Amino acid sequence: MRASLADQDHRRIQQLAAAVSQTLVRPDTLAIALGANLPSRSGSPADTLLAIRPLLEQALQQWQPVHLCFRWSPLFETAPVGGPAGQSNYVNSALLVEGCLSDGEQSCTGRPKGQAAIELLQALQQLEAQFGRPPQPERTHWGPRSLDLDLLWWGDLELDRPATAATPALQLPHPLWRERLFVLEPLMSFTTGA
Repeated sequence: MRASLADQDHRRIQQLAAAVSQTLVRPDTLAIALGANLPSRSGSPADTLLAIRPLLEQALQQWQPVHLCFRWSPLFETAPVGGPAGQSNYVNSALLVEGCLSDGEQSCTGRPKGQAAIELLQALQQLEAQFGRPPQPERTHWGPRSLDLDLLWWGDLELDRPATAATPALQLPHPLWRERLFVLEPLMSFTTGA
């Protein structure tokens, strides 16, 4: 009996997630997914994802002032998943950061990794706001956005922090990164050299 398209897609997603996990998820790596389907102050979604690169690298260097290597995936155009009907296609990308990111339970700067991860998430949310993304309470779940930056993993850090008055919620590794083709395809470019 021939497998359904949904079964084939599910198997492909599982294979990609396994390949990414085996080759990229290491103690010295951190991954961020980028996406947009609305214009920003920089122009089209593709223009936005290119314009954010130096700003994101600068934010990461301020967050962890050690030598970091930044690897950027190509841009991918993908159909929206979930959310309101009628959304434009997304442009997606990924950033893989490699280097001295932690020393056991501490970041390389001596801060506890959980605290440092929250600080990084706050920096990512500030960049989203600079590109026109509204604050969390004003967002439509899985709705269109001018910029979305998702922290996918930081080495083997496992974290499940609820939001507080002072800090956003953060779960690491991101609970859905292994299930999203629009995240996995950019990450696979790091394993294939595409």
